[in-house]
Amino acid sequence: MLGKGASSSLNPRILTTFVGDSGLVRSTRPLHPLFRYNPVSMQLSRALSGITNLLFNRRNVDELAGIKRELLRPGKVSPRRLVPNDIPQPSYVKSPKPPGIFGGPEVHDQMGIECMRASGRLAAQVLEYAGTLVKPSITTDEIDQAVHQMIIDNGVYPSPLGYGGFPKSVCTSVNECICHGIPDSRALEEGDIVNIDVTVYLNGYHGDTSKTFYCGEVDDEAKKLVQVTKECLDKAISICAPGVEYKKIGKKIQDHADSHRYGVVKQFVGHGVGRVFHADPVIMHYRNKDPGRMILNQTFTIEPMLTIGSINPIMWDDNWTVVTEDGSLSAQFEHTILITPDGAEILTQC
Repeated sequence: MLGKGASSSLNPRILTTFVGDSGLVRSTRPLHPLFRYNPVSMQLSRALSGITNLLFNRRNVDELAGIKRELLRPGKVSPRRLVPNDIPQPSYVKSPKPPGIFGGPEVHDQMGIECMRASGRLAAQVLEYAGTLVKPSITTDEIDQAVHQMIIDNGVYPSPLGYGGFPKSVCTSVNECICHGIPDSRALEEGDIVNIDVTVYLNGYHGDTSKTFYCGEVDDEAKKLVQVTKECLDKAISICAPGVEYKKIGKKIQDHADSHRYGVVKQFVGHGVGRVFHADPVIMHYRNKDPGRMILNQTFTIEPMLTIGSINPIMWDDNWTVVTEDGSLSAQFEHTILITPDGAEILTQC
């Protein structure tokens, strides 16, 4: 009863993943709350205090029907890693104010496009490296450490670090974790799936991408979910072009997910990205009537999250980690794209 009430109170809220940088006009449209940092989501998080422990107690008596694996528990989070002082940081890192979404799309001139290509390419390279680390017995904290080191070795800032207090340089979301998992002491196990979400801040521009990886041998149920989630992203990108309505992205994703009887998480969305981490437009991954059309030289993310079971999210007491209400598996893929005269260019690929 508590779990159901908590998740339903999250249902009306839509959040993106990670916004920043001063000097830009904040959107005057109704705010689709970003990540966690807004008064309503903070109140919800406090209201959820104790829900996590309740779920753990249920797990101990195996009341989550059909779940054979051990479900997630919070691990130990190591101290925040340092970034050299000579690496430029986004302004939100030092700001005491919660970042919000910024109004207007991220539309670039030729120099901006080249900067976006560079940041997207590096993000893709970092993500590819992170994927090589995924194996049984490695902890998600060890993945974060290696990724953090690669990013700063390139003279670049890991965008999630310090965003609204987020303590790590990447998000690692394992099994039933929908998104925003904090890397910690938990070791990956044979058969896990893990989404790694990488964003880098290079020359004043963010490149944002994620992928769900297999840990060792994964069962067919998990493989199919991951495959279909990737197909949803690919199909959505394929229809993007100047003048196309944003809502067609959500229809394309939901149609494909529905054909495989998967759920599409509604609370977390794609977003404009570039000089700021999150900007307009809000990209919904489900059928919607949101107005707006794509613009030439615009950049934004598409990042569908699919589930085998419930699409209702539960937020842990850390105010970041979001898991499925019923413990069912979730998968996600994400690219940053550029709208070109001929369609869309994927910026976050090697």
